[in-house]
Amino acid sequence: MKDKKLFRGIRTSVALVMALMLFMSLKQQDKPVLYIIGDSTVQNNDGNGKNDYWGWGSLLYPYLDTNGVAIRNHAKSGTSTRTFILDGRWDKILATLKKGDFVIMQFGHNDHAGVDDSTKQKGSLLGISDSTREIISIRTHQKEMVHTYGWYIQKFITEAKAKGAIPIVCSLVPRNKWDKGEVVKEAEYPEWAEAEAKKNGAYYINLNRIIARHWKELGQVEVKKFFPGDGTHTSINGAQLNAGCVIEGLKLLTDCPLQRYLK
Repeated sequence: MKDKKLFRGIRTSVALVMALMLFMSLKQQDKPVLYIIGDSTVQNNDGNGKNDYWGWGSLLYPYLDTNGVAIRNHAKSGTSTRTFILDGRWDKILATLKKGDFVIMQFGHNDHAGVDDSTKQKGSLLGISDSTREIISIRTHQKEMVHTYGWYIQKFITEAKAKGAIPIVCSLVPRNKWDKGEVVKEAEYPEWAEAEAKKNGAYYINLNRIIARHWKELGQVEVKKFFPGDGTHTSINGAQLNAGCVIEGLKLLTDCPLQRYLK
């Protein structure tokens, strides 16, 4: 008799534990997700610090309450707005993106690459117009219609909003390029990103100029220490500064729901 009662007690305890695990699993699924998309300046390789290169997305975690919001860094080295879509990375996010999630994006460096070269074909057309160029893709050997940087940014924004998610556009981080004591802006990518964000109802962080302001305060000699190999990819210290600048920009977006998860 005692054995039967003991067995029933164990069975009840197991059932309670399983119910609790199911509840916690459902709670995790309900939690909003912050999806981060971009290039190697956002996540280099797999966020493992290879070659001493780090992207800011890998260092954003300490600034956010991960009990309230999950973080998924999908940024990938070498991608542009165009190739992030062509390689299926955006479709993978759309498959799980839900109402209340966030998408923070930062592209531009690889958009400046070749559009129809014979090796990589990363680039998008300059600007935010509806201009297009038809090429033969080296991926599929079929015709591909290439659009402007602004067109692809708009696609990310509108498709994220269609899922009920909240898009946040960042201008590209600056390279370590200076002219007469000022940090070079890199074409008009910050203005193009801002224009698309405003036109399509997304939040905008001028990350390029926030970082440039901090760099100018530090000076060229100190900033150079952030770049172990080239003028684009930062060390962990440079990426930490960039991540802090993302948070600085988020704090300026006074009505952005992501603010409630800032530590």
